[in-house]
Amino acid sequence: MERILAIYDVDQEYASRFADFMNSREKLPFTAVSFTSLEKLKAYAKEHAIEILLISEEMKDQVSDLEAGQVVALCSQEAVKREEDVSSLYKYQSGESLVREVLARYCRQPAAAALTLLGKEAAVIGIYSPVNRCMKTSLALTMGQLMGRSEKVLYLSFEEYSGFSRLTGEHYDQDLSDVIYLYRQQACSWLRLKAAVYSWGDLDYIPPVRYGEDLNQADPEEMARLIRMLAADSGYEKILVDVGQMGKGALPILRICDAIYMPVRDDYISMAKVEEFETYLKAAGGDRVLERIRKLRLPHQGLQVRRENYMEQLLWGELGDYVRRLLRKSGTDGI
Repeated sequence: MERILAIYDVDQEYASRFADFMNSREKLPFTAVSFTSLEKLKAYAKEHAIEILLISEEMKDQVSDLEAGQVVALCSQEAVKREEDVSSLYKYQSGESLVREVLARYCRQPAAAALTLLGKEAAVIGIYSPVNRCMKTSLALTMGQLMGRSEKVLYLSFEEYSGFSRLTGEHYDQDLSDVIYLYRQQACSWLRLKAAVYSWGDLDYIPPVRYGEDLNQADPEEMARLIRMLAADSGYEKILVDVGQMGKGALPILRICDAIYMPVRDDYISMAKVEEFETYLKAAGGDRVLERIRKLRLPHQGLQVRRENYMEQLLWGELGDYVRRLLRKSGTDGI
């Protein structure tokens, strides 16, 4: 069934632009329709079920007789209590932020919890290494950006201290901590989680946990089931997982990966760590995990990477060239 999100604003150009933006976003469960007059909106509502109505704050009282699943006022003042007031939101923010807030408000309704986005189950690609300072996260981000140019990719990081907000310059209202909480409360559907998805270039991602303790207290088997749920319900083609330094707790996550990339180094200590990890896998019945691991010796950065434009430096440096060749050899999909 088609789900309608109607938009009527005193600024008709604003309403039209936001409807076009909503409709351009893949995997959203709504069709957005903008209206140039209140009469046309009311006439449309008589023939179609409207799930969400976004309307100018000053006109909200004029639609009290209109049937809509939820009415949200578009406010021109930023001092909207976003967490407490689900009936209004600030209109002059980025399109991505506005979409997240609309979904967050809609998903507070109990009826929305069961909604999922159906499609082919995503392949899960793991990036993991028992070796420290091997450019594992740089590899994951570069691979995710390049894969995201041709397919839908969702990036997850299980690093305790990812530094992600420093890299992107974003402030996050929701992150993986919220996703884990919802999953434990059995209130986790992809539509609800979509409000926690951000974009960085061509890559979609759920921000890493804000507190490392959230991962320390997480059951690795539970995290593996969460990833499986995302792969089945999200509509993405690939789930790219930066497994982090989880020690032996990484094994449940590695077991569900269709492919695993392991950056390694050639010094004696690093090689000893890899050998010990492989010995553990064999003892723990992880032979199939061993078969899926592809060891990589990444090129060293030829320049001092700066925080500013960090992603561009990776994409157009030696690492970006290396990952492009790697993906071409792997059939462009990383598997």
